Amino acid sequence: MNYALHESLEVHEMAVFKAVCLTNSKTMSALVSDEELKRLMLEDVQLSTRQLQELDAILAKINQ
Repeated sequence: MNYALHESLEVHEMAVFKAVCLTNSKTMSALVSDEELKRLMLEDVQLSTRQLQELDAILAKINQ
């Protein structure tokens, strides 16, 4: 399937945004003292990791 350039750029932008979110959550979770907040941030790390893998798979299909 052929994708328009703007579609591939939008997926790439989402991947970059999720990577920034992942980095932020990983970094800040080490600095947080509240256990509930730390748990939420670690859940976000796991979710963001899965989402980045999915976006990577989409980008791989686009670039074929």
